[in-house]
Amino acid sequence: MANSSPPGAGSPGTFDRDTAVTLQEESESESESERLFAAQVSPDWRAGRGPHGGYLAAIILRALTETVADPARSGEWAGGRAPRSLTIHYARAPEPGPVSIRTRIERAGRSLSTLSARMEGEDGSLIALALAAFSVPWPAQEIAELPMPEVAPPDPVRESGALLNKHAPPFVRHLVLQPRMGAVPFTGSDHPMEIGGWLGLLEPRPIDALSLAFFSDALFSPPFIRLTEPAATPTIDLTVHFRTPMPRVSGQAGDPDPDELCLARFSSGLVHEGFFEEDGVIWAADGTVLIQSRQLGIVLPITNR
Repeated sequence: MANSSPPGAGSPGTFDRDTAVTLQEESESESESERLFAAQVSPDWRAGRGPHGGYLAAIILRALTETVADPARSGEWAGGRAPRSLTIHYARAPEPGPVSIRTRIERAGRSLSTLSARMEGEDGSLIALALAAFSVPWPAQEIAELPMPEVAPPDPVRESGALLNKHAPPFVRHLVLQPRMGAVPFTGSDHPMEIGGWLGLLEPRPIDALSLAFFSDALFSPPFIRLTEPAATPTIDLTVHFRTPMPRVSGQAGDPDPDELCLARFSSGLVHEGFFEEDGVIWAADGTVLIQSRQLGIVLPITNR
């Protein structure tokens, strides 16, 4: 079974348990490298019409990461190649229960590997298709022009985001959510379509690529600010660019901080024919850019309330 716990942890917490993958089959040759993983989609991470898109992204990314880090491979794979890009197209929302993820290393270069993944239901129905890039660091001049917004620091008390809204979907119960930007949704506000706040998992856990994949879709959709009636906004595609090695370390001991929160900001500029884009940036508390993201979603009115 794949390692479901963050570095230095004991038994897995809720997030690691519910995103765990188990290797079922493997195929290795000069021309191909494939793995088949099994996973369980938990009902606890539902977001309206189906499982939360970021939650599914974390499951897929875990399978891809396990494929690259397979200890059976030669030493060049061990610990060097981190996720740099993940793009997922969501075909349908699965029901809670078993799913399979078939991964394939499409090309393994000297420094960068390109992988694909296909998530299917028990009946073979397509749930999601993914492409990913894993790479070692490359030497280049460091340039940073994405300053973190000036907002109030995180609140000292870690509370579930569900306390902010009793009608929040189930996945919000697993989140620490401290809003810092944006207007109240579904009030027809003329404020810009921009939202943001401090994010973390309710169960303390160091921030890493898996949790960031989840956070990339964790806030309500920015167009909600302009709408006057509740709506659902399923994701068509999601791309996440991972911008720093994870998990980050802090303190003299050099251990990851399980209580660290990150600041997320998401914005939209256009809703047309029901489709909208959402651009996101997530920073560490010290201003380091952790990820950038973009997704395409659909605004679907909720007719049965």
